[in-house]
Amino acid sequence: MGRLSVLVGGQKSGKSGLAVRRASASGRPVVVVAPAVVRDDEFAARVRRHRADRPADWRTIESFDLAAAVSEAGPGAFVLVDALDTWLVESLEETGFVVGDDAPDPGRRDDAEKAILTRLREFITAVVDGDRDVLIIAGQPGLGPHVMGAGARAYVDLHGLCLQELSAVADEVLLVVAGRTVRLEPDAVERAVEPSDASPNDTASFPELREHGDTQVPDGVVDLAVNVLPGPPTWLAERLAAAAADLAAYPDDTAARAAAAARHGRPPEQCLTVNGAAEAFWLIAQVLRPRLAACVHPSFTEPEAALRAADVPVTRVFRSPERDWALDPAAIPDAADLVVLGRPDNPTGVLDPLSVIERLARPGRVVVVDEAFTEFLADADGVAGRADLPGVVSVRSLTKVWGLAGLRVGYVIGPAPLIGRLAAARQPWSSNALALLATEALAGAETERRTRADTVAGLRAEFVAGLRRIPDLTVWDSAANFVLVRGPQPGLRARLLDHGLAARRADTFPGLDDRAIRLAVRDRETNALVVTALTTITRK
Repeated sequence: MGRLSVLVGGQKSGKSGLAVRRASASGRPVVVVAPAVVRDDEFAARVRRHRADRPADWRTIESFDLAAAVSEAGPGAFVLVDALDTWLVESLEETGFVVGDDAPDPGRRDDAEKAILTRLREFITAVVDGDRDVLIIAGQPGLGPHVMGAGARAYVDLHGLCLQELSAVADEVLLVVAGRTVRLEPDAVERAVEPSDASPNDTASFPELREHGDTQVPDGVVDLAVNVLPGPPTWLAERLAAAAADLAAYPDDTAARAAAAARHGRPPEQCLTVNGAAEAFWLIAQVLRPRLAACVHPSFTEPEAALRAADVPVTRVFRSPERDWALDPAAIPDAADLVVLGRPDNPTGVLDPLSVIERLARPGRVVVVDEAFTEFLADADGVAGRADLPGVVSVRSLTKVWGLAGLRVGYVIGPAPLIGRLAAARQPWSSNALALLATEALAGAETERRTRADTVAGLRAEFVAGLRRIPDLTVWDSAANFVLVRGPQPGLRARLLDHGLAARRADTFPGLDDRAIRLAVRDRETNALVVTALTTITRK
């Protein structure tokens, strides 16, 4: 999924300097696209000054085919197009339309306009479908005095049309005046992608998105709300304790990244360690800022909260209980350039086949798969091992199966350019030394992970069988360490709490109500207590 920025301003407004600073700070290899023909000494001197302001390692492509130049820049690049104005003049003359002509042929003007807009749209498509940051510089001839001559007026008109085309799809438009920058916000009507689908982004209007199981367990009751196994194993606790004796050095994630990446057959540059999976979702929202994000629900709500906080338009796509919560890929809007879903999904427990992810993946779209509970599968590779899928990002958590929620241990696997963008935007030393030690150690503990997952699977099967013997209780299969159930009446969680058992609220997950609860799979004795309590409740 490409990102497009438009930088507009008058002559000597400071826009070129700002463009250079943004390119330098991007953390990406920079490619300058220069669509210009040097026709006189003054312009040649201007070009030399601009080149002198740029670092020597920046590559320059001199081309009027902007779409081809963007592709030539390669994935992961920061592409600086300097500028729309020179491209438009030369492209117009290439069509046979002369800007200085005081009496241009109206038919030729119309043909030229169609040709120019077609080329511009090809450029836009190349940006959207690629994995590049593209910034295009443009002047503002329409803000000056009313120009004389029909040819010059035609140029100003077409320049304005081109800017509107770019602005309509741009992730940001910045106006530079006297070295100061103003962000130009879209019209409120324009921002509403689908008024019935794209919800407003006031996160205060969605408090349920920040509600999680750790706040739903009163003192003195059995915790069925938090899906974390008792943790960590003794050998890991001893290694962490030994490491904690000397924490003077700054964290270095090199070994942890390499170990986590190798676990999925990926190189280290395709992996980023994070301070728990939640950090990954907030990084993705802030860095990618998609035009339209599709969040699949019911599901973990932090990704949507992060997207709304970044002022990203969000549309919700709902799984259906009639389909046992299986996702229909056709339900995802074509316009969504970012899709977020869980696999296995939380709270439904459904495990979508990999073919669903394959259908969702395409150039120009990022598919973020929350694989926090993949560790409970027999094969924990998940989509993290599918380097062949374009734009697919796996967010992994090691806290659930290993009992490390308090340490915040996670990582992200995805295309190297995208991972590089996330890494450039995060604060330094985000992952602490103990979390990095745990990541490196657990990446090689596959046999014990499988044993833990198999134990949970056995307990879950017994638990589900017991729950299904309860009349009027709907129970769904699960691939994780929890089970979603639904009673015949509202208030199921409150009535279970009267028995000293605290289930996870389900009504804070979009698409569910308080007839449903999510139950963590515990030991055999605790699971039996839950079955007994629910049997009593449903008989009343």
